[in-house]
Amino acid sequence: MTPAVIDDTTLLAVLAPFAAAVVAPALTRWLKHNAAWPLALVPALIFLHFTGFIGPVSQGETFVAAKAWAPSYGVNFSVYVDGLSTLFALLISGIGTLIILYAGGYLKGHVQQGRFFSFLFLFMGSMLGLVLGNNLISLFIFWELTSITSFLLIGFDNLRAASRRAALQALLVTGGGGLALLAAFILIISATGEIEMSVLLGSPDIIKDTGLYLPIFILVLGGAFTKSAQFPFHFWLPNAMEAPTPVSAYLHSATMVKAGVYLLMRMHPLLGDTVLWTTVLPLFGGVTLLVGTVLAVRQTDLKLMLAYTTVASLGLLVMLTGTSHEKALEGAVLYLLAHSLFKGGLFMIAGTIDHEAGTRDVTKLGGLRSAMPITFAAACLAALSMSGLPPFIGFIAKEVLYYGTWGWPGAGLVVTMTAVVGNALMLVIAAAVALKPFLGPKVETPKHAHEGPVLLIAGPVVLSLTGLVLALMAHTTGQLFIGPTLSSLTGEFTQVDLHLLPTSINAPLILSLITIGLGIALYTQLDRLRGLIASVLAAIGWGPDKGFDQFVCGVVGFSGRVTRLVQTGNMQTYMIVIFVFTAIAVLLPGYLTGSFPTMPEMPEYRFYEWGILFIAVLGLIAVLVAKTRLTAIVSLGIQGFAVALIFMMFGAPDLSFTQFMVETLSVVILALVMTRLNLMPSDHRSVPAALLTGIVACAVGLGLTLTLLAITQQPFDTRLSDFFAQFSRSIAHGRNIVNVIIVDFRGFDTLGEIAVVVLAGLCVLALIRVRTKPDKTVEGSTTDAVQAQASEAR
Repeated sequence: MTPAVIDDTTLLAVLAPFAAAVVAPALTRWLKHNAAWPLALVPALIFLHFTGFIGPVSQGETFVAAKAWAPSYGVNFSVYVDGLSTLFALLISGIGTLIILYAGGYLKGHVQQGRFFSFLFLFMGSMLGLVLGNNLISLFIFWELTSITSFLLIGFDNLRAASRRAALQALLVTGGGGLALLAAFILIISATGEIEMSVLLGSPDIIKDTGLYLPIFILVLGGAFTKSAQFPFHFWLPNAMEAPTPVSAYLHSATMVKAGVYLLMRMHPLLGDTVLWTTVLPLFGGVTLLVGTVLAVRQTDLKLMLAYTTVASLGLLVMLTGTSHEKALEGAVLYLLAHSLFKGGLFMIAGTIDHEAGTRDVTKLGGLRSAMPITFAAACLAALSMSGLPPFIGFIAKEVLYYGTWGWPGAGLVVTMTAVVGNALMLVIAAAVALKPFLGPKVETPKHAHEGPVLLIAGPVVLSLTGLVLALMAHTTGQLFIGPTLSSLTGEFTQVDLHLLPTSINAPLILSLITIGLGIALYTQLDRLRGLIASVLAAIGWGPDKGFDQFVCGVVGFSGRVTRLVQTGNMQTYMIVIFVFTAIAVLLPGYLTGSFPTMPEMPEYRFYEWGILFIAVLGLIAVLVAKTRLTAIVSLGIQGFAVALIFMMFGAPDLSFTQFMVETLSVVILALVMTRLNLMPSDHRSVPAALLTGIVACAVGLGLTLTLLAITQQPFDTRLSDFFAQFSRSIAHGRNIVNVIIVDFRGFDTLGEIAVVVLAGLCVLALIRVRTKPDKTVEGSTTDAVQAQASEAR
């Protein structure tokens, strides 16, 4: 179905958070933490705007809107609205509303709260632009903006070394993946000639039919795996917990870490359902699921426990997307929705516990149920959904994904068992986060624990109840949200019929019971299990996080060695390298193609032309035989004067005059520098060094000569000359075409050249003034004079 064109309101919705980022600091200075209330209206209105698309996209309609951005490059600021982008936009804006409110309470009184709000809105706008992006280049720009803004958010507490390291690590990993994605998009544009995602999705096999499927696939995975923290790039995500809790809640529930999953889902119609896709994605996703849950069990910090389960959940989503099985894809969409709700709520709860009790260490918490009853209730609701228990959306998601993996004709049994083990361990973490801090005897905490203010508890309550409501309205949820999103993944209009409870005893129900039983059994042995995993990890020692530090140190060390090798501090070495590569650049193309220009016939020179040529050759000989650098500089000016005479003979007196001036000033300035600076007066190069420089000089001269001959043997294009001849008088009101070109048509260029000359003159003046002449009363050898001069300069 061809997308319908809509007005620019959706484009404005994407840009609205950027506008809010501008006003947030000023509004916060005025209203303090209460600025969260008016600021939250921005994402709330965006949420309401996208609810208007729910009905049409549930009927299979899609929409586009565009504004020219860089039309000469085919880059538009365009959006594509379908089921997938609508679901993500609703999650980003809806949860974003609650995050803004939560940040108002969490950072109450913080001196930089306004800056924090600004960063959050920049991040929100970047994510909206990413998930709605239709143009590949604009999508990539928003993709990189999420990396930059997350860097600002993770490193918000920039006085702490751990925050700075985590922010830099996230930026390097996700930024590197972004470069891979850019390469993938360039290959897609080159191979297909299309730059709009909506056009590409209209021809699902367009990439598979090219010979570039493999490199595109690898590069897309590089972008997606780094952004969504797939093994072995998973290490940056838990370290990002150095950010304030509002960032963690937003990052893990609906935004950046889901960007890679979004990309894989968006590209599924174009790259999915191939042997490579259904092999690589389930493999890496399954490993990430198990690694994430095992490492989560090892942690005692509430945020780190939840962070590692986010890694695991992302692995589960990648594994399900990689099956390309319709029911497994349906389970992936359901789990995506469920995870956004329960994980956002649980992160806010962890932050509220830390804010009100003064610690996040689960071993130092207990008995908070009476002090924080609302937080405890919200934690239980969110944890039940995370555990996959009825009557929550997490339960439906688990049933559907088991149905999909069990029925997958590929490695269905292996994928199913991986999902069972991973879900059981996630049940362990959900129970630990929801029960350990609140049940049992009361434990003394650093702060007197009490219920958080409304800004802190509103988010967890709303998200946990939403997970319950969506499950109770399962049929409507399937029709309005899951079906349209699944249609985006399959490329065909698909309707979904969901039920809260299974209608019969089947394999998914049995697998759910096995998961619950295994999870409960493991929870009863949590302390022992944590110790066992800790001992295993200690025995292994090395990990990807340490490997990242080693890699960065290796790159820095290698760069230092290369710099010391290339940057020798010797000007002669620099010049030789420059001229060697210049010779290669001008000679190699002709050598490879065998298309050297033919030598022109020698013209009949007049006696004065022979005289000018003789002067030029004489100057060249004088340069070569000169014993001192000063003599060589003066002799070099002979070449310039000879060229100036040639310009004069061929009817360009103004150009000749300019050449005379340039040569005169060059000789005078260089001679002045030579006499004022204590440089080596003569050339002491050895014979091999002089031979090398001579060969390089001849190669450059030959190459430039051949290049000029090749240019002059081409047909002369008179269009530019005709333009200047036609319009110099009528437009610039000048008869001297050369002057008109310099002053009018190239006015800014000429101004730049003048600025360069002035800057060069100032540099020469500075060099001359650095070292002054020695006092005339100083007697002694040349060495004594030099030492006195250096001492005076110091």
